[in-house]
Amino acid sequence: MVSDDSGSSLRSRRRSTGQVTIRDVAQLAGVAAITVSRALSNPGLVSESVRERVQQAVQASGYVPNLIAGALSSGNSRLVAALVPAISTLTLHPLLQALEETLDAHGYQMLLGQTGYNNERLDSVLETFLGRRPAAFVLTGLLTGEDRRQRLRASGVPVVETWDFAPDPVDMLVGFSHEDMARAAARYFHERGRRHIALLSADDTRSLQRRQGFLAAAQELGLPAPKVHMVKAPATLRSGREGLAQFLAAGGGVDSVFCSSDMLAMGVLIEAQQRRLSVPHDLAILGVGDLPFAADLEPALSSVRLHGAAMGQRAAQCVLARLDGQPRAAVVENTGFSIITRGTT
Repeated sequence: MVSDDSGSSLRSRRRSTGQVTIRDVAQLAGVAAITVSRALSNPGLVSESVRERVQQAVQASGYVPNLIAGALSSGNSRLVAALVPAISTLTLHPLLQALEETLDAHGYQMLLGQTGYNNERLDSVLETFLGRRPAAFVLTGLLTGEDRRQRLRASGVPVVETWDFAPDPVDMLVGFSHEDMARAAARYFHERGRRHIALLSADDTRSLQRRQGFLAAAQELGLPAPKVHMVKAPATLRSGREGLAQFLAAGGGVDSVFCSSDMLAMGVLIEAQQRRLSVPHDLAILGVGDLPFAADLEPALSSVRLHGAAMGQRAAQCVLARLDGQPRAAVVENTGFSIITRGTT
């Protein structure tokens, strides 16, 4: 039972220091500070009556355990750091939701960090998160730079790279090939009789892979060299509209556009309609991400489905298996993609 005198003393200290400590909880419960620590971190080590007294003291005081300090001392963090270039990127949301739900079901919480599209920001976020000793890292995209890769390996925590593909990940990888996706898009247009194809892509680290795959496939198919236009990441609806305007202003004809996101593709569709182009008769449009709005546009948007939920779930499973002490194993999995045909093609 927590006494009124102890509560009054605690309130006085809170006014002077602003923070309730584990010693305050111990005084309220009438036990030692180490007993409070055991009751909170490993309840089986103390009696039921002591646990109840500690819990009453915690509730009465409003004490919040310092989980970071606890993780540092025990080496057992329950936080998994997930790093994304931009939280606003809609195509990443299914991956992040599946990752969070799978981790949460096993008692881990996802800590989300935004790295931006430059190495300086990425380095800053990595250092900040490493200082908090997360249980694992899940990255959207491949980590570049041997210094960064070695830094994460030296941390000793599991790392899963996603949303890209390479044979030599930092640790584990669950993703897909942007080059293969762009090749498939070029073939898709060719199969539908399109001969003047174009690529509209955000200028992120994966843009070069998409460009290489698209140009290589066009050459193999005997098509004229595709037009390519890069826009600043993250891509927006406005940059999609401006991208199509650039293609049309350049002349030479464009009968199909492969966009690196559904947001870009929607911008292209709006600009095409504004210019009285018939879609798909005059211009075929293919996006990436198969976002919920894609099927509800008019005409409905054809898009590359990336299986983000499966990617996020599998990344979480890889992390959990490693944290559960299962033997270290090489994990390099290609989740692939599917082209969903709708009205714009």
